[in-house]
Amino acid sequence: MHLCYVDESGTPEVPGVSSHFVLAGIAIPIYHWRDADREVSEVLSRFGLADSELHTGWMLHSYREQSRIPGFEAMSYPERRAAVGRERAAYLLHLQRSRQSKTLRQIKKTYRHTASYIHLTRNERLNAVRQVADKVGRWGFARLFAECIDKLHFDPTATGRGAVEV
Repeated sequence: MHLCYVDESGTPEVPGVSSHFVLAGIAIPIYHWRDADREVSEVLSRFGLADSELHTGWMLHSYREQSRIPGFEAMSYPERRAAVGRERAAYLLHLQRSRQSKTLRQIKKTYRHTASYIHLTRNERLNAVRQVADKVGRWGFARLFAECIDKLHFDPTATGRGAVEV
């Protein structure tokens, strides 16, 4: 038996709000699951992410507020969290006052999804993702799979099926 994690990126609707739809996953034999989970958890713990989901899309975002904080890289993780929290609160208040409700909703969503990673510089986040990828890359027992549809070149009328049915 295998444990399988499957996730998608983009939207399957054509045209939708993204140019691509990607469905990817990893299958791990159940008897390797604990070791695999331990290896990934050890990497995440080194970066202060022990209780966080590994979401590379949100981790690799650019967090502009970090560049506005003098000496950010020299701060401790708790100091970084506090400084980014202050920057984010000030920006949300600015958006609220300027009545930019659509932008405010989007920024709140981004902040919610990136909250676990704000104490890490972009290079640290990239390093964490690379270290996990290196671990997974050495697992001879795991099977990675993916399907990517470029919706600019996909014609659902010609196939008679939508992007999720291909």
